[in-house]
Amino acid sequence: MLDSKNADVWLVGGGIASMAAAAFLIRDAGMPGRRIHILEELGLAGGCLDGSASPTQPGFVTRGGRMLCEEVYQCLWNLLDSIPSLERPGLSVRQEITAFNDEVRTEAHARLIGRGARILDARHYGLDGHDRAELTRLLATPEAMLGARRIDELFSPHFFASHFWQMWRTTFAFQNWHSAIELRRYFLRFLQEFPRMHTLAGVRRTPFNQYDSIAVPLQRWLLGQGVDVRFGHRVTDIDFDQADPARRRATRLHVLTAQGGQAIELAAGDACLVTLGSITADATYGSNTEAPPLVRDRRDGAWSLWETLARKADDFGRPHTFFNVDDNKWESFTLTMNGRALLDRIVEFSGNQPGTGALMTFVDSAWLMSLVVPYQPHFPGMPPDTYTA
Repeated sequence: MLDSKNADVWLVGGGIASMAAAAFLIRDAGMPGRRIHILEELGLAGGCLDGSASPTQPGFVTRGGRMLCEEVYQCLWNLLDSIPSLERPGLSVRQEITAFNDEVRTEAHARLIGRGARILDARHYGLDGHDRAELTRLLATPEAMLGARRIDELFSPHFFASHFWQMWRTTFAFQNWHSAIELRRYFLRFLQEFPRMHTLAGVRRTPFNQYDSIAVPLQRWLLGQGVDVRFGHRVTDIDFDQADPARRRATRLHVLTAQGGQAIELAAGDACLVTLGSITADATYGSNTEAPPLVRDRRDGAWSLWETLARKADDFGRPHTFFNVDDNKWESFTLTMNGRALLDRIVEFSGNQPGTGALMTFVDSAWLMSLVVPYQPHFPGMPPDTYTA
């Protein structure tokens, strides 16, 4: 049992998981903020909820966005109900997002685009009886029976050619060779999206990019509560006391900083929560003239820490399962435009104003390329006549 008044909690990683844990410890457990410590190897919090100026050239970068919806993200909405908005005084971040979505509604008119810049009728999902039977079979199959099977082992070629699959895979970043278990989990979690896949009307957008609209106000609130946030702190290993076979307790964190290595001793009543792995781990950046280099040797601390811990006990999981870079790599791009010429052409073509169109997927693209035009401006303080997509 955690003594919320006298114990310390150490959170490894500064993404949304650790930030949410810190907020709930303060709000629901009554823990003083000064007893909560977040160790983040980068120079900013937010993890995958990112958005910033480009590190390689003038402009802005958003590596991706989470598909938020009312039904699934109840824990997130509950959290954001407690965080004051930075843009709308008197409102919580959740109220701010709700008000924004009441004003800017998602209703895609060009969800799928075929050859010759032809907008496809995405209302017709293209599933036949056999496809539906395969879907039902996957949903009804326990995970233990699916094991390591891939998606393309469970569905016929007709399913993979359907509009439904083109929309689902690009909404949730699935490839045909990805895990069948993972697909089943997404189907069950986002079942309510089936009838609105062609418009993505269930998507809830943030007024700015998700870093500025969610991570920044949450971080400001945590700092205001006295939370100890340490940037440039990479946890490389954790020692455990396993004297009690039924309980493994973290006793020491090994941390690497710009000043060198150090050890943080944990008291008997302290707790440690660790975020392992990340979809943006080992991300690199390109430019208008150079492609981003591909990292294959797991330089990111979240993955190397997981690998280190997994050698100590089987129940820490199997990170090597995810180390096939070629099967799991992905690429995104952000356009920074000086002037509305391209933006206006996209609006004219798609019939959607910025922020209302969700994904536009070019189904015959060799990259299976999708384009999102967010509500403008997508970053606070953007220069006049500057837009992103």
